[in-house]
Order: sequence, then C-alpha cells, then structure tokens
Amino acid sequence: MRLGSWDLKDPVFLAPMAGVTDRAFRVLCKEQGADVLCTEMISAKALYYHNKNTRELLLYAPEERPIGVQLFGNDPEIMAEMAASIEDDYDFIDVNMGCPVPKVVNNGEGSALMKDPDTAARIVERMAARLKKPVTVKFRKGFDDANVNAPEFAKRLEAAGAAAVAVHGRTRAQYYSGSADWDIIRQVKEAVSIPVIGNGDIWHAEDAVRMLQETGCDGVMAARGARGNPWLFSEIRALKETGKVPARPSRDEILQMILRHAELLTELKGEHTAMREMRKHIAWYTAGLAHSSRLRAAASSVCTMEELTALLKQQ
Repeated sequence: MRLGSWDLKDPVFLAPMAGVTDRAFRVLCKEQGADVLCTEMISAKALYYHNKNTRELLLYAPEERPIGVQLFGNDPEIMAEMAASIEDDYDFIDVNMGCPVPKVVNNGEGSALMKDPDTAARIVERMAARLKKPVTVKFRKGFDDANVNAPEFAKRLEAAGAAAVAVHGRTRAQYYSGSADWDIIRQVKEAVSIPVIGNGDIWHAEDAVRMLQETGCDGVMAARGARGNPWLFSEIRALKETGKVPARPSRDEILQMILRHAELLTELKGEHTAMREMRKHIAWYTAGLAHSSRLRAAASSVCTMEELTALLKQQ
C-alpha cells in the first residue's frame, strides 16, 4: 500500500493508545520493527485553544517516521484548520472515529460519528480538500449490534477523500470485550478501493499473518497486544519473512527492556512522572512471568531510576 510518499508492503501499524503510545514506547516499537506509528489521540479543539499539554503530545523522534498524528473532534472546520496547521510535520493525518470513552462519545466525537455519517464525511471532505498529506480514518465495526455499518461508512469516507481506513472489529458497545469480528474487515476491504488496515485481537505474530490471509486487508494494526510486548513487531516481521516465530524474550531481556523504557520515559517526562507511569508498563511486561508479583508490588513504591535499577538487578 502507498501512504503519501511511503510505499509499504503488508505494513504493521502501532495503534494510537492514550496513555500508552507516547514517544518512549513508540521508539521501542520502532526499534523492534513497527512499520508505521501514530501519536496518541489529540483533541482538535484542545489544539485550537492552545492547550499546553496537547502540544507536548505532538512531539516525536526523527527515527519514528513514517508517523501520523491522530486527531479527534466533530467540527469539520476546526478539524481541517488544526490539521492544516500541523500537517507539515507528519506523513499523514488520522481521524479517530472509534474511541468508545463516554466523555468523547457524549460530545459527539470518536465512535459517536459512526451514528452520524454525514458529519463524518464532511470532516474528511474538509480535511482532504485542505491538506496535502493523506487523511486516514480509524473506526469500528459499528456503534452497537443494531448499527453495524462499517462497510457503508467506509464507502462514505472514501468518497469524501479518505486515503485509507483502519477498522477495529468490535462495536462501540463492546469496548474491548469479546472477540474482534475479522469478517467485517473483509467486508470493508471488498467495499472500497483504498487501503484497509485490520485491527483487533493481534496478540501474537500468527494472528497478524492470519488476519492478512483471512481478510485480504492491506496491513494490520496492533494495539493492546503490544503493551509490555514491543517484541510483537519483530516476531511478526520474522514470521512474514522466514515462516518462523523467534523465541520469546528471556527474563533478562524483559528486565533490560523495562530499564530502557524507563530511561526513555525519564528523558521525556522527568523522573517523578516516569516512575509513576512505569508501574503500569511493568505490570504489562511481567504478566505471566514466574514470580513476578513481588516485582510488581515493589515497583509500586519505586520513585527514582536508581531505585528501579537496583530492584531489577535483584530479579
């Protein structure tokens, strides 16, 4: 598939995840072989009103490219204006029409737009007309089981000027429960001529390859399966290239990755914030690891890099 100036074959995307896919984690995933990255979800209205914290979310490292910025909102003019103001810094602009969080949905944003395809199409139309960079959209199977409209929704967005779409095979009502419906991804792929990225239940390398085969999608997007597991991308790449999945990282490799993650996060956000945020990442990194409950408990009181380094050396 082609994304702006980038030619990509069966690319693997890291999905934007609020509070997870900051610059530190994205760099780790890129080093492990993620093909395309994206910022955390950013409010177009917050950009419009010059919110300081939002501006910090826009930053990225040069080695992260190709990288997109993901915006959310429901005002076509503000979305187009804010996208135009930052597009030169990114390879594509992604629009979030899949977020299920109540405070987003209740504002008519995120997955609420799947119930309002006219507004959704106007957003894409305004943005595509204003921007030089590709406009992509991420959305869901539908809002709920009574409103499964992903194929029709994709066609509306394609007609409005979307360059590609990413489809999460769950409804908004499901949030992240149950299983992702990969057949809806196939239906979207058959409905449009633009590239389609499949998303949902990519937990292992085999899942990514199977999704490509079963749906015919042009690329896959890993989300929760990558939390605490940046190796997922190198494993997918190895399976596609050699037909074999490499051995899972050893305990020492996991601990070294935790330390590197903490170092990057400290550089990005300062030691105090980094140590607090690393607690959830450590829980993800060590899930299923033998005798790791004590490490997770001890990590909850770590306040400095020195303390974290000493703790990891004891494991």
